[in-house]
Amino acid sequence: SIKEVISDLKKENYDYVIDLHNNLRTQILKIRLGFAAKSFNKLNWEKFLLTSFKKNILPDVHIVDRYLDTVKFLGIENDKQGLDFFLSESDKVDLSIFPNNYIAFAIGGQHATKILPNEKIISICKKLKQPVVLIGGPDDALRGEEIANACSEIVNTCGKYTLLQSGFLIKEADFVISHDTGMMHVAAAFKKKIFSVWGNTIPEFGMHPYMANEKSKMIEVKDLSCRPCSKIGFDKCPKGHFKCMQEIDENLFLNE
Repeated sequence: SIKEVISDLKKENYDYVIDLHNNLRTQILKIRLGFAAKSFNKLNWEKFLLTSFKKNILPDVHIVDRYLDTVKFLGIENDKQGLDFFLSESDKVDLSIFPNNYIAFAIGGQHATKILPNEKIISICKKLKQPVVLIGGPDDALRGEEIANACSEIVNTCGKYTLLQSGFLIKEADFVISHDTGMMHVAAAFKKKIFSVWGNTIPEFGMHPYMANEKSKMIEVKDLSCRPCSKIGFDKCPKGHFKCMQEIDENLFLNE
């Protein structure tokens, strides 16, 4: 419970609270702790203007740099090395069962409006000229099976490996295709070439691949009057047409 968390934190006698969530729960926590605190500006008003009225006044600054700006007063500086994602020996996967020169396709996402429909993924995979390894969690397993059954040269690992093992498979891939999700950032940490796919969210929110490989590209349908419709996502398209994903140009996924 939050009472137990507050009790445990008070015992540590910290000098500062750095609040990157900046919500009602953390506001209560900060007041109860009584420590000096610095809070992250989530720019919710600016995001509201963009999603509701398509007026973009967001700063052109990645969220990583905005997080670091929150702790700048502590003397913390950006080392300009990008993201970190650490693997141990136990996280390595036997690559002998995987095809050479494979593309890692992270098919998951937190919300349906951030995920390509299965038929679209199947069509893309059939166009790719390299074998594909599908990456995802247990919730993606059935979708992965459907995609793999419809295509040749596909290995479905969804739900079969841990997060760190999936990270290893991304590290070893020739390049990565990913929705706007965690695996996209894992790929960025390994400096992989990333073809990131954007549905109802947009890179301008500041959460695109950080310090990405220069050969990376962001694939999206621009100039839709309804996009972005949310800073997070929905279970289904509010308009019913899902043009932001259905109209994605599949030829953009071909490795040049």
